[in-house]
This record gives sequence, C-alpha cells and structure tokens, in this order.
Amino acid sequence: MRKLTKIVVLGVLFYSIIILILYLFQEKILFQPEALQDDYVFTFDHTFREFFLETDQGDCLNAIHFTNTNPKGVILYFHGNRGSLRRWGEIVLFFAKKKYDVIIMDYRGYGKSKGSITEKNLYHDAQLFYEYTSKMYPEDQITIYGRSIGTGIAAHVASKNQPCNLVLETPYYNIKDIVESWFPHIPTHLLLRYKIPSATFIQNVTCDITIYHGTNDGVVPYESGARLFKSIPISNKKMITIEEGSHNDLIEHDKYLNTIDSVLENSF
Repeated sequence: MRKLTKIVVLGVLFYSIIILILYLFQEKILFQPEALQDDYVFTFDHTFREFFLETDQGDCLNAIHFTNTNPKGVILYFHGNRGSLRRWGEIVLFFAKKKYDVIIMDYRGYGKSKGSITEKNLYHDAQLFYEYTSKMYPEDQITIYGRSIGTGIAAHVASKNQPCNLVLETPYYNIKDIVESWFPHIPTHLLLRYKIPSATFIQNVTCDITIYHGTNDGVVPYESGARLFKSIPISNKKMITIEEGSHNDLIEHDKYLNTIDSVLENSF
C-alpha cells in the first residue's frame, strides 16, 4: 500500500511539474528566437535590401526585401518559431530565385527586431507589413505565405485583407491542438496564454488557400493541418499531402517541388 501511495504521489508531483513548466515557460517553448547584433551584416546570393518598420509602440522591426526585375508577384512570408532572418532569408531565396519578390520580417525579439512578443503584437506587426507591401504591389499580386507558427499569423492577415493567395506550410488548427499533441492530458485551455486560432481566422479568408503538410511531421501533427483544411468553408482550397514529409523538409520532396509553381501562379 505504501508503495502504491508513493507511486501516486510521484505521479501527481511529475504532473504538477509539467503543468508549472508549461505555464511559466510557454513563451520559451513556442518562440525560440536568435538575437543578432544591430551591426550584423546580412549576405544573401540575391538582390535585397534591409529595412525597418516602427510600430505604434516605438519598437523597430527588422525585415528583408528581396527584389527581381519584372517580378511575377510578391510573397509576404511569415516564418517559423526558431532562428532569425539570418536563417530564414536563406530559406526564402528559393522563392526569390523563382522571380518572386519576397518580404520577410523578424518578429519582436528575433534578430534585430526590438520589443516583446504578445499574441496581439504578432497580429498588429503582421498587418503593418501587409500595409507596407500593399503600398508597393497591388493586392492581386500579393501571396501571403506562412510556415509553422507563422501560418496562424498569415491566416489572420489574409482574413483582414484581400490578397490573391494564401499558402500555409505545416499549419495547425490552433495552438491548443499542437500543445496537446506534445503534452496529452494537460488542461491546456486553462494554461495557454497564446491561442492563435487559425481555424477561426480562416473562416473569413476569401482568396485561394493551399496547405502543405507532411505525414511524418513530429512538431505540428498532420491531423491538425488536415483538421484546419476541413474547416475551410470556401471551395477554392487545396491540401497537398507530402507522404513521409516531416516538419522541416517539405522543400526536399518532389511533390512540393512539382506543385509549388502552379500554387504560386494561383493556377487552381
């Protein structure tokens, strides 16, 4: 009996520790920024310029604008939760070399961007960059592209504006969906300060929507992306499943490479 009581006590203690860690450190779990010195010099194998936008709170946000002569359009890209523009700039070169201009920002606290992340700030800052983009390009040339945690931000921006295209790579139904896949049997509805309800936002998106997701995604479960896709009310939607694709390697799969051009050209 004593042994059983000890096991129960240890189980309760372990469960409590997990809850405490999730509550206190959820920002560090969800957001893993790389800080860059203000004098860090970006070097990319493509024409680009670095720029900053100031928020209404006075925080300066760092961004890169890749440009082409006679671009096919522009991609406003919202990146994943880890790293900075040092890494993500290299990733979006894939699109710049396909003759799309690309605008990509670092969230507050990432890279050279200043300030602290909150869910409200994420949405506000994303809209700031959409407005910046739409001053230079007509909306019918703007593709919003989100990856991983950036998919919820991208869906929010698309729901508030009229871009021509929304592409979501490894998206989620909401943050609760992801965290529950990591920590099952935890009362996430009571603990999470970040909701990012992609499925709610996507109800108001009217442009074409494409979702890419891999079946072996160990970060954002494939089922979460499929659930999001199912919730989309419009008919001009497409889900492209990458068999055996994981969270960070979809670009290496033929199915992604063979479809991305038509997706970006908005050829449904």
